[in-house]
Amino acid sequence: MNQMAGSEKSRRDLLLGSVVGQRDLPVAGPTLRLSIHSMACDFGAAVSAGETAELLSCGHGLEIVPEIESWLSSYQSESELSQLNTLSVGCKLSISDGLFRVLQLSKELSERTDGAFDMASGAQNRLWKQCRAEQRIPAENEIQYAVAASGMQHIQLEEDSRTVTVKKGSLSLDPGAIGKGFALDRAVEIIELGDIPPKSFLIHGGRSSLMARGKHNGLTGWPVGLGNPLLTNRRLGTVILRNQAMSTSGSNIQFFRCEGRRFGHILDPRTGWPVEGMLSVTVLAESAAVADALSTAFFVLGVEKAVQCCDNFPEIGVILVPFPDSGARVHPVVVGISPDQLYWDEGLVALS
Repeated sequence: MNQMAGSEKSRRDLLLGSVVGQRDLPVAGPTLRLSIHSMACDFGAAVSAGETAELLSCGHGLEIVPEIESWLSSYQSESELSQLNTLSVGCKLSISDGLFRVLQLSKELSERTDGAFDMASGAQNRLWKQCRAEQRIPAENEIQYAVAASGMQHIQLEEDSRTVTVKKGSLSLDPGAIGKGFALDRAVEIIELGDIPPKSFLIHGGRSSLMARGKHNGLTGWPVGLGNPLLTNRRLGTVILRNQAMSTSGSNIQFFRCEGRRFGHILDPRTGWPVEGMLSVTVLAESAAVADALSTAFFVLGVEKAVQCCDNFPEIGVILVPFPDSGARVHPVVVGISPDQLYWDEGLVALS
């Protein structure tokens, strides 16, 4: 992983934005909305009030999401991904262009994050879900077996023939940290190629992954609230999303307690254990799939290594929120996001 270069210092300055009292808080105007249910969550679209035709265009784009789920789901036994998960070691399988694109991007991001993002860590996720249901902590030998059965480096892709070869047994691909983002990217492609492409809209998948285009309510983009990872019924701040995607990862909602310990749902695929020390990570990027994957990877890496890893992705913006030493005020670390794009709610953020 690259160390911070001196020439990159200005981009790496840690910005904390402004408190609300110093600027007018951006607010959303009236909107028209629609939604569909897919990938175990609601996918939705919003346009400014009165733009009915534009909303219908967004609806046409969202129709691609169930189709993507049909081949990308690891829960549907007949899906293309599930068939790949049963592939014998050394056998080649010809796959669709969509699945090939997901695997290609996942392999690239795994390499660029030193394995902190790993789509081929389904064995680990399956183990912890089972142990959560049984209210027990996995044994060390179970962890070691699951880690040994993980790793995108064991997936071989051949672009010319669009084939995939699995080089290790028991490997299981899980698209949970990239699937929604990929679906949003495809939906936006369809929307923007439509007969009446809207100039301004916002779409989301489960509200943790979003993509915005154009301006809204006199602002330079769409105002999107940042959830408070400590006080889940309150907001931490607002981001003005300007022709970007945004994804947030956190373990403040999905976790379980066992033997007096708290275990979040985000695993470090290199060790097989739940990550500790981070509250949430938000990533802004051109691609929703990239934002999805990197928010998970940076959560795994922790503040220091995530900031270093940002040098591999100069086009992104990041908000890292570690656990505070005490109290309910958090100390976010922000990289690559302009202060005029970020507003903190007063009293909840410790500025330094």
